[in-house]
Amino acid sequence: MTRTMPTVTEIHRYPVKSMLGEDLASVRVTANGLAGDRTHAVLDATGAVGSAKHPRKWGALLRCRSRLTAAGIPEVELPDGSRFPAGDPGLDDRLTGLLGREVAVAGVGDEAGDEAGAGIRAGFRAGVVRGEPGRLERVVPEYEGGVPDKVRATASRDAGGDLVTLSSVAPGTFFDFGRVHLVTGSALAHLRTVHPAGDFDARRFRPNLVVGGGEGTGTGEGPAFPEDDWAGAVLRVGEALFRVTLPTPRCVVPTLAHGALPPDPGIMRAVARTHRVPVLDLGRLACFGVYLDVLEPGTVRVGDPVGVEGGAGRAGRA
Repeated sequence: MTRTMPTVTEIHRYPVKSMLGEDLASVRVTANGLAGDRTHAVLDATGAVGSAKHPRKWGALLRCRSRLTAAGIPEVELPDGSRFPAGDPGLDDRLTGLLGREVAVAGVGDEAGDEAGAGIRAGFRAGVVRGEPGRLERVVPEYEGGVPDKVRATASRDAGGDLVTLSSVAPGTFFDFGRVHLVTGSALAHLRTVHPAGDFDARRFRPNLVVGGGEGTGTGEGPAFPEDDWAGAVLRVGEALFRVTLPTPRCVVPTLAHGALPPDPGIMRAVARTHRVPVLDLGRLACFGVYLDVLEPGTVRVGDPVGVEGGAGRAGRA
């Protein structure tokens, strides 16, 4: 019997962290991830990085959309349809009004020769960011497996009454952890059976790559979560080569409104019920998708086959 190889069905890039992104037919992958992905973020005066993981403070960013222009400059479309390039003081002013406090857009390099973007460029108004940039605030989810127990123990109430944990973006970047995020069509299809009323559009999970069409990746054959077999595996995707590093622990972001997609708390409850897997020494966490490291840069296109070599076997699910 001929084995059907999975293929890339969607490519997504998010030039500004926690904003809606752009759908691509192809993308150049560098040693640091998709070219142009999350090279910019919104910062407030304390240095906190704008992340919808704290919805009360930053959720409005999901009403904005970012894309790269032909010149490679991030452009932001605001909820009223107006557009501004990153670095335009008018953008900072409008985002300040949207979020209700003074904020500014900052950028980091994304090329392999740029020391992984070491140092935030002065692409924002002098004097706005007074704290050390890089802090991430995450609201603690109510569902089981939403945060490691030892991290939950460090949570505290912020000024708005939200229970939050604090961490930092990866050094020299605006990534939380992994630089490339992949989800499978099979996992999405399975979750639709768990929560039929939910809209499991892949964009809720903010992946870079969506893979489907092969055995166990969206056809109804094979395991619901084929990526559980891929820990440590090498993936050949188009011209690029990746290594699977970790399952992706999920936060509250998939439950929020994403543009026309409505909010739905049931999205993550479904993940927590069906797919809590071991992550390092953090216990069993509600995970969806996997993080990838780039081994060889190259171009990836929708329709490219995905070859899987190796893997440490299935993660035990709760």
